[in-house]
Amino acid sequence: MQHVLALILGGGTGTRLFPLTSYRSKPAVPLAGKYRLIDVPISNCINSGLNRIYVLTQFNSVSLHRHIRQAYNFDHFRGGFVEILAAQQTIEQTDWYQGTADAVRKQLRYFDQPDVEHVLILSGDQLYRMDFAHMLDAHQRSGADVTISAVPVHREAAKAFGIMRMEESGRVVGFLEKPETDDELELVHTDPKWLEHQGIQAAGREYLASMGIYLFKKSTLVELVGKSDYQDFGKDIFPMAIRTRHVQALLFDGYWEDIGTIRTFYEANLALCLPAPSFEFAAPESPVYTRARFLPPTRIDDATVKNTLVADGCSIGPGSVIENSIIGLRCNIGRNVHIRNSIVMGADEYERTENPTIIPLGIGDETTVETAIIDKDCRIGRGARIHPSGTDSPNTDGPVTVCEGIIVVRKGQVLPDGWSL
Repeated sequence: MQHVLALILGGGTGTRLFPLTSYRSKPAVPLAGKYRLIDVPISNCINSGLNRIYVLTQFNSVSLHRHIRQAYNFDHFRGGFVEILAAQQTIEQTDWYQGTADAVRKQLRYFDQPDVEHVLILSGDQLYRMDFAHMLDAHQRSGADVTISAVPVHREAAKAFGIMRMEESGRVVGFLEKPETDDELELVHTDPKWLEHQGIQAAGREYLASMGIYLFKKSTLVELVGKSDYQDFGKDIFPMAIRTRHVQALLFDGYWEDIGTIRTFYEANLALCLPAPSFEFAAPESPVYTRARFLPPTRIDDATVKNTLVADGCSIGPGSVIENSIIGLRCNIGRNVHIRNSIVMGADEYERTENPTIIPLGIGDETTVETAIIDKDCRIGRGARIHPSGTDSPNTDGPVTVCEGIIVVRKGQVLPDGWSL
């Protein structure tokens, strides 16, 4: 792995995750109370023995830069780095990134180095656990120019992904982005018996979706990206590689979730609260790393908490009931508060002084929160009623937005006493 370099794509404007991406990039969106999405691919790299990592960023990247700087520092003896490659003007280039492939093209000089033999390209907004050393081994054994991770999916799910068609050997010979019609789906159909032969239970899954995880020979990547003007990996570079290079698929059958919308973000987080979650953060052999914080233990005073993840530094008042929810860092929850099926992201810092004329940080007494996402640093007054009204309300000016049936309280908003939608 010492000859592999990782590039994590920081994502575009993140419009489908709005309003969570109003003030931050997609990889900086909080996850499971104490992490951020970017921690997942970085942790997978570190656990795989890969410690030279670049993160390509462009939109709303200040909090992402701060998090990476505070979380990932390697010692002088082991070497390695996690560095930001932000869009910048140079003598040769004066415009912004025009897509994922264009972002890599503009930063070629950072990884076109003599000791780099392979380049691993990852997304910054997915939840999964993978050993990239295994991917490198399969890549070298197959003699491929490019190896891509593929996950089996059902027919309906196939319509949302790029679907691959393969030979018996696992070589990719076809690719179709988001097939819709029966004829298109038939073109990229995979025989379930072939999946069974590979040691994977098909269970009705007959399509192989691209996970957006690519391992390139460096020379292949430099040629494909550097000698073309294509802008996107999934739509342009990868199909071109299939036509002109040996592209091999590596099957993956573990938990994987592409967190691209409010609904998938909400469901992926709450799935972590289940008694037996599909993705487990408590994995000693491959932990998920994040910024180390020096916060006190959470204090729970005569409250009822069920199937809930509670981060550090919180205070939960008497009589409160919290079910199937995630409570983030430094949450201050008052008395007799009811929270159900919700994500409360907490606060970036404790309130230094108490001003009786303003609503304190956190959730006030007697408040009800259901099917909601409350972003960081919100002030919720006493007796508020936060639950979706039944219709979406893509209001970009008000304190809340209803997306896909989920009410989202925007970062830093104040909801007065007795507020309701």
